[in-house]
Amino acid sequence: MGTGTRVAAALAVLVAALAAGCQRPAPRPAPPAPSAPPTPSARPSGPRAPADIVDLAAVDPGVRTDIRYATAHNFVGRPITGYTEPLCLLTRPAAEALHRVQATALAQGRSLKVYDCYRPQRAVDEFVAWAKLPGAQQMKGEFYPDEPKGRLFADGYIGAPTAHSRGSTLDLTLVPASTPDQPAYVPGQPLTACTAPAGRRFPDNSVDMGTGFDCFDPRAHTADPRITGAARDNRELLKRLMTAQGFENYPREWWHYRYVDEPYPDTYFDFPVARSSLR
Repeated sequence: MGTGTRVAAALAVLVAALAAGCQRPAPRPAPPAPSAPPTPSARPSGPRAPADIVDLAAVDPGVRTDIRYATAHNFVGRPITGYTEPLCLLTRPAAEALHRVQATALAQGRSLKVYDCYRPQRAVDEFVAWAKLPGAQQMKGEFYPDEPKGRLFADGYIGAPTAHSRGSTLDLTLVPASTPDQPAYVPGQPLTACTAPAGRRFPDNSVDMGTGFDCFDPRAHTADPRITGAARDNRELLKRLMTAQGFENYPREWWHYRYVDEPYPDTYFDFPVARSSLR
């Protein structure tokens, strides 16, 4: 190879090397951004129940429910604040005792039906506010036909605070074990006094207890002597069944029972009546 040829070859090698040195490796793709942590599931806001307060239906689904304060069929005439769902919430000891009552009742051809269980403090406050409105008496014809509204506190029909807010008190009745259907209440329908004979009162599927539920009248007192016959027998049966399992009756209301060994005797709760309140 001649000198000129060798020089040309060397220059070609040098140019190729320089060209290779100027090339940069292709950029690598950026690593993926770290995944955002999963959004925590929504949790209910506001007060919640202690862990030992339960839905009665989880302890005994056979007990009937007719949670009146979640509806317009009550002495106020509208759903009450705090009753988000028509549930019976109770402390577990009270719910388990009620389960034992139900077993005994079924053996005698009866079932329990609850009207109210735990009651939030905000609902009690609404009752107090309602009682101070003398004109709000659209449900008087059924629930307190002969009682002046201004006497409801003094005569013990409305109280604040109430044992219901402690979670171990409930209102209930007896129904036949094969419970007949109950017509729905229609707001604005004609009212019949809770003290009227059973065949004329609102057609609750309860056995005859002498008056309707939440009847603000002395005839609703558990031992009122004017209540005789089958109605008296039914009241006494309910009292025997409940007392045998540790409940105590409020003498002015045949439907009202408190679990004596209640776990929160000095605490008044305000969480809503809702599944989201339970832990």
